[in-house]
Amino acid sequence: MDSSKHSFRFGLSELLLIVFVLFSGVMLAFHSGGFVISVQKVGFTVLSSLQKGVNAVTSGVGETVNAVHELARLREENRELIERLKNYEILQRTNSEIRKENERLKEQLDFSVQFQEKNYPAKIIGRNPDSLYSAFTINKGSRHGIRKNMPVLAVQGGIVGLVGKVVTVGAGTSLVMPIYDSKCTVSARIQNTRDIGLVTGDGSADAPLSMSYIKKRVLDELNYGDLIVTSGDGGNYMSDIPIGAISEIKVLDYDSSLSIKVMPIIDFSRIENVIVSDLREVNPLLTSEQAQKN
Repeated sequence: MDSSKHSFRFGLSELLLIVFVLFSGVMLAFHSGGFVISVQKVGFTVLSSLQKGVNAVTSGVGETVNAVHELARLREENRELIERLKNYEILQRTNSEIRKENERLKEQLDFSVQFQEKNYPAKIIGRNPDSLYSAFTINKGSRHGIRKNMPVLAVQGGIVGLVGKVVTVGAGTSLVMPIYDSKCTVSARIQNTRDIGLVTGDGSADAPLSMSYIKKRVLDELNYGDLIVTSGDGGNYMSDIPIGAISEIKVLDYDSSLSIKVMPIIDFSRIENVIVSDLREVNPLLTSEQAQKN
């Protein structure tokens, strides 16, 4: 039994035919320009895509660099603004302090003009290191006219009050003993009853002063807050200078006098400037009319 197999094989003639057909198609495409155009389109598409990518990368890098520069600039501006703000706040505080100092000095000058006695405005420049408020040094001394035992006053809140007296005098500075010193004694008067006693310190600026020798018979006439002023007796202080106000009244069975506590009118923890008075000389700032009234 014969069996035959049919197989499809490319012969030389068929291969040549296929090559000819392909060659003819390519030539026809070149001739018509379609292939060139296709290649150009493909090339343009590839190149434009590459350009777009490069441009995107370049733009991103440029924007990042610009952003870094802008951030650095903003930080520098912010630093400068903060510095200006600090300088402005310092300037404001300084101006405020200058205004307050000018107000204090004006207040002091206004009162010093009103005194009948010659006076010397002075500034506290030091305090006793052994006891912060037991004594303090002022910037006026003998060459300015200061003498021992001169009374020392101060102005706070528009009120004149007794501070103490000069106990030591140098050429350019003096030492002042305040009224709360335990060694200081002032002849004083209750302003409303005009009774006279002695005011002494308890040794502390925070503690009230003590007033003695006020008879029990005036108890009903006294009130808390009554003003205590200098009596002017003895010639050590001028009269009617406020010392403080009554803060406590006690009746002691064994004593014929009342035990009275007086809160100083001057806040010694805030005192900066004082006025030293010369009881021997008339204030040259007073007019003749004012001197006659006083």
